[in-house]
Amino acid sequence: MQKLTRDQMARRVARDIPEGAYVNLGIGVPTLVANHLDASKDIFLHSENGVLGMGPAPARGEEDDELINAGKQHVTLLTGGAFFHHADSFAMMRGGHLDFCVLGAFQVSAQGDLANWHTGAPDAIPAVGGAMDLAIGAKQVFVMMELLTRQGESKLVEACTYPVTGIGCVNRVYTDVAVFDITPQGVAVREICSDIAFAELGKLVGVRLIDHTGAARQA
Repeated sequence: MQKLTRDQMARRVARDIPEGAYVNLGIGVPTLVANHLDASKDIFLHSENGVLGMGPAPARGEEDDELINAGKQHVTLLTGGAFFHHADSFAMMRGGHLDFCVLGAFQVSAQGDLANWHTGAPDAIPAVGGAMDLAIGAKQVFVMMELLTRQGESKLVEACTYPVTGIGCVNRVYTDVAVFDITPQGVAVREICSDIAFAELGKLVGVRLIDHTGAARQA
């Protein structure tokens, strides 16, 4: 089965970020989205450590150790970018001032519940960071993740079995196989990005899916 690479997933997410949006990119894979945003659009990237107006990753050799995102990765600053206190950054997140956030996830439920800070494993190190603040504060929550775990289990599930970050907060899920919308009627397949049919996708996911026309059917 063909799958999107992480860069291809990031490019797909970037296509859906509109002009004028204020966006937080979560730690990890979501940070790749910054490298694929349309340079002709005014899009304002926010980082919870207190940066607004980030650009793509710097070229090799041009890194500035004083300019990093929340994941401690080197970033660039666009003209007009700003730095501010950590508390002010969280006030932006909690106050509903972000149009979108893009987060990674361990699981997303069919109801839009998000689990992305702890697997519950005894040797795992929990790291919630600002994920809970973003999940409830951003106007729209996008998740970017591989569809399957290394064991071949779906990360899109009927109900989360890992500790939940936010309840009913996810709007859209971008994976290496398909893009899904979380709707009041259920999980809708917005786009299949692989070489599999809808029925095969349903077997992989294991939850009831709605096709792109809005007609519900059991996959």
